[in-house]
Amino acid sequence: MSETLLIIDDDVRLAEMLSDYLSEGGFLVEARHSGAAGIEAVTRDGAYSAVILDIMLPDIDGLEVCRRLRAQSDVPILMLTARGEDTDRIVGLELGADDYLPKPFNPRELLARLKAILRRRGDTGRDEARLRFGRLEIDAGSRSVRIDGDEKVLTSYQFDLLLVLARNAGRILSRERLMDLVRGEELEAFDRSIDVHISRLRALLEDVPARPRRIITVRGAGYVFARIQDQS
Repeated sequence: MSETLLIIDDDVRLAEMLSDYLSEGGFLVEARHSGAAGIEAVTRDGAYSAVILDIMLPDIDGLEVCRRLRAQSDVPILMLTARGEDTDRIVGLELGADDYLPKPFNPRELLARLKAILRRRGDTGRDEARLRFGRLEIDAGSRSVRIDGDEKVLTSYQFDLLLVLARNAGRILSRERLMDLVRGEELEAFDRSIDVHISRLRALLEDVPARPRRIITVRGAGYVFARIQDQS
């Protein structure tokens, strides 16, 4: 069965061009040209494999659309932006976007990023292993994370990042290595996006995010997931 994508972009010409290109790549593609229509489509249908979301929309800002979608769904969100400021990209990631791509972009890169997102989800869906670290449990099969039995809500990208860290517990991973492992492809990326996702993971998983015990920063080297964690 083909994967179904939803494009939310008010640029009708671009949406049509992307729909044609992605359809040739084997996807089923739908498009909505306003934030409200995109939110309604996800709310009503809820069967999309991923959403391509433009940050500049005529009715509802793409960042607000991202926030509303993430509140009701864990569907992967890839944001498109023509803005050059890093702040917009960081905010998008903080609101739950899984990836971003600045305009103008090469459609081949968009396709590669989408395939990487969907491959990550498929790979973890086939892996039924459960990882336990003290009070923290990571279930790769159900893509769920619990602390003391209470489930934590993570975005698709955050879960994949946590899983990579946990499977490499005790090993220092650089930002570049983390991006390669999570994406599954060596693609250019906004280096500090990893820091944003790590910050969000700490807010969700650490007892005191400012003094992390699970995901540790190794200055000048990267991050390491603690193999032995507090049992209390």
